[in-house]
Amino acid sequence: MGLWNKLTNELIDIIQWTDDTSDTMLYRFYRPDNEIKNGAKLVVREGQAAAFVNEGQLADVFFPGTYTLTTQNIPILSKLRGWKYGFDSPFKAEVYFVSTRLFTDRKWGTPNPIMLRDAEFGMVRLRAFGTFAVRVKYPPVFLRELVGTNARFTLDDIEGQLRDLVTTRFSDAVGGSKIAALDLAGQYGQLADLVTGKIQPEFASFGLEIVKLLIENISLPPEVEAAMDKRTSMGVIGDLKAYSQYQTGNAIGDAANNPGGLAGAGLGAGFAVAQQMGQAMNAAPNVTPPPIPGNASASFFAVIDGKQAGPFDPAQLQQNLAAGKFTPGTLVWQPGMEQWIAASKVPALASMLASVPPPIPK
Repeated sequence: MGLWNKLTNELIDIIQWTDDTSDTMLYRFYRPDNEIKNGAKLVVREGQAAAFVNEGQLADVFFPGTYTLTTQNIPILSKLRGWKYGFDSPFKAEVYFVSTRLFTDRKWGTPNPIMLRDAEFGMVRLRAFGTFAVRVKYPPVFLRELVGTNARFTLDDIEGQLRDLVTTRFSDAVGGSKIAALDLAGQYGQLADLVTGKIQPEFASFGLEIVKLLIENISLPPEVEAAMDKRTSMGVIGDLKAYSQYQTGNAIGDAANNPGGLAGAGLGAGFAVAQQMGQAMNAAPNVTPPPIPGNASASFFAVIDGKQAGPFDPAQLQQNLAAGKFTPGTLVWQPGMEQWIAASKVPALASMLASVPPPIPK
């Protein structure tokens, strides 16, 4: 060892780490031959922890503060080295600084679509992406499980594994939540909390903690999005008949303001719009209006032989009339009547009943 290195070794008695990176999770403090002087100062800054390792065994762990290294504040290392009455000469030990600050804006996403059974659309495929924040919560566990003998450990060394864990647990949460595909957009917070609860124990096994997980987007297949757009459009239009009337009125108004007058091209455009709207109305399901009360061509229900029968059209009523089963006193009813009334009181049946001769006198 050169004279300068020896003098430098003797003068350095402060152990500290100033991190100028954004992704370093662990740094092994460098000192030639790992020699630490008796009474050396250990400086642990906020967002850091320091751990002593003696011959491969984890010893004492220090959290933010300034420490003078003596046998009193490194009891585990003193026990491992067999120091019963203190020490005066330098000792050898590795010092690891662990960054306990928050590492934010870590990306995650589904590399392949997630298959989901939806009650409305059947099997659908979803894609999702978001961010999460992570930090070291248990430095001893972190050192044992992930670091090994690395002199420097960065977030890139573990980020791929963490991203896969988040994606897998997100898939499990979505599949088990039974939330309809159309309702997922309003459940991002609930899903994020569910994923966080599932994944926290797995992060803890590495000495880590997931602090915040965010779902930025869940995208649906194009065909499902198209169905949603159609449904939204119909909801905006509302009453198709009223909408067509409104459009036709606007078209006629525009034609009136046209220099060519109503006979010009504007009127033709208005008629075209009206025709299109009429076609749309014709495409709508037909609803048969109720029969007009008192219409003789409409069907009637009748009480025959003490039981409700019918409905009977006029021809069938005529046959029952000829057979003597239908008389002026027979109770009848048709849609639009408030109650059953005698056939003789229904104007629409008057002509039919008048053609029947009165009973033969005895």
